[in-house]
Amino acid sequence: MNLFLFFILALSNMYKLLKPTHIGINYMVEKLQDHISQIGHAKIQSLKGENLSTLFVETLLELHTKYMNVIKETFTSDPEFVSSLDKACTTIVNMKYGNRLSAKAPELLAHYCDSLLRKSSKAASDSEIEEKLLSSITIFKYLDDKDYFQRFYQKMLARRLINQQSISIDAEEFMVTKLKQICGYEFTGKLARMFQDIKVSDDLNVEFLEYLKSELSSTAHNQTMTSLIGLDFNIYVLQANSWPVSQPTTNTFILPHLLEKPLHMFEAFYGKKYSGRKLCWMYNLSNAEIRMTHLDRSYFVTMGTYQMAILLQFNEHQQLTITEVEDATKLNIKELEKQVISLIDAKFLLADTNNLTSSSIISINFDYKNKRTKFKVPLLPQKEATHDSESSQKAVEEDRKFYLQAVIVRIMKARKKLKHNSLIEEVITQSKQRFLPSIHIIKKCIEILIDKQYLERSSNDEYSYIA
Repeated sequence: MNLFLFFILALSNMYKLLKPTHIGINYMVEKLQDHISQIGHAKIQSLKGENLSTLFVETLLELHTKYMNVIKETFTSDPEFVSSLDKACTTIVNMKYGNRLSAKAPELLAHYCDSLLRKSSKAASDSEIEEKLLSSITIFKYLDDKDYFQRFYQKMLARRLINQQSISIDAEEFMVTKLKQICGYEFTGKLARMFQDIKVSDDLNVEFLEYLKSELSSTAHNQTMTSLIGLDFNIYVLQANSWPVSQPTTNTFILPHLLEKPLHMFEAFYGKKYSGRKLCWMYNLSNAEIRMTHLDRSYFVTMGTYQMAILLQFNEHQQLTITEVEDATKLNIKELEKQVISLIDAKFLLADTNNLTSSSIISINFDYKNKRTKFKVPLLPQKEATHDSESSQKAVEEDRKFYLQAVIVRIMKARKKLKHNSLIEEVITQSKQRFLPSIHIIKKCIEILIDKQYLERSSNDEYSYIA
């Protein structure tokens, strides 16, 4: 007999023997929890490989499924044993595993969901994707820091939507609905508004095309309008408060002449439709498809607006210095160097030096070859992923302070007066659905509210709400 099966049979007999008197059941529950925790920690610490997010989630799901089956077959789904599995999984998911996996479960889970929801060569059926997303919710429930997951998930969703990389809007909305069922509308409100912005933008693009056609009747704009209607030009109008996008690092950028007129026309159209609203162009998130005809074969390449602006300079020049490109595009030097390096890495440009300087000469690579005739150049270098993770964590920490202050004010407004320990307990209770706040940060938020004169502290360790 298999040793594991023998072990399970022995546990089943022990459970049946002790269940009527409940003697020793608590001991069995504790030992099962300890056993699952130890096995889980060992498995997670041993994970290696590039696709760490998938390994992380699948390892946890395999562990959860295995012991849930054990509990069903051995302990007849006894709630105490189910609870021990939940506690063990919570410990495993939220444990810090050194520098490599230190408190990274929210980020890894978000990356796993991103891999399912992003278009890729590994096509899967809708039912398979939904099944895996549902499984990921099992892990999500065990996260202490659900707000960290929300932040990472939101940034990845933004990239999928902006770059048209979502496998389907139905799948995206399915996942958000599941998150909403667990954490409520406040948790998913921004995600829902992101979908709404995309739908509104689709309608705006249709209306804008009709606007251009109506303007075509004007003889003064006849030739210009005809060329604009033939241009594949799509705009996303995004609400600033709903999208986790960073502002451009430069505000002096000169848009290529080909795109100036479409943008001005859209601004005129949008201004007539929504008077008083201000548009801020996010060139750093925009992209374009260009046709490269200077090589042995034509290529259709999707790239960022900054990358496009740099390459278009070589329609009129054989070679340029970094300073000359800087003067032509008005990109700040750091942004320019980053974009030029990405084009050199993609083999589109050549440089006369390994380390770029203002006098470095760059030129078109006329020997460029690619098996594919249609492809995309990455908008961001891969090395920026670490900075992106750090900035997300800082943003979450700031959001937590505002969230906790709102929770404290809401509690005190309802209760009027409350002892210190009671307030701490209520704040933790109301916040744990989103994240598990430390007592230190709660105390800090209380002090902030006292300074803002929302609360006052009495001599008997009691707080009062100031109306």
